[in-house]
Amino acid sequence: MAIATQARPSSLLRRALLADAVISGAAGALQLAATGPLSGMLAIEAGWLQRSGVILLVWTAFLGWVLTRKPVSSSLAWTVIGLNLAWVAASILVLVEGAIAPNPLGMGYVLAQAAVVAIFAELQFFGLRRQSRG
Repeated sequence: MAIATQARPSSLLRRALLADAVISGAAGALQLAATGPLSGMLAIEAGWLQRSGVILLVWTAFLGWVLTRKPVSSSLAWTVIGLNLAWVAASILVLVEGAIAPNPLGMGYVLAQAAVVAIFAELQFFGLRRQSRG
């Protein structure tokens, strides 16, 4: 007698979304709580840090809502991936266009954030593929 088992959908997408929410929330809270010291240390105007900190906290709330969906729909996952890639592009654009002129540590901060977000987008993409396969 065979025991029927139900294939468990991949948790990679859900874990990548959760990691994105945790890291984004932490970065947003840091940027809001320590705007002054960060601004001086990174040579990024306080207003930029505050605005991006608020955006990150709103993003965190959105990801929290996405994580309440069971399962996460493909359209929501694609929205998250697309917005993450837009963040990466915007991060590079503000540096290239000179919208901000950080010192080397600030440039590293912006580029590291962009790299982490790109990794989240990639993990979310592969998680979505696994989820679609069932």
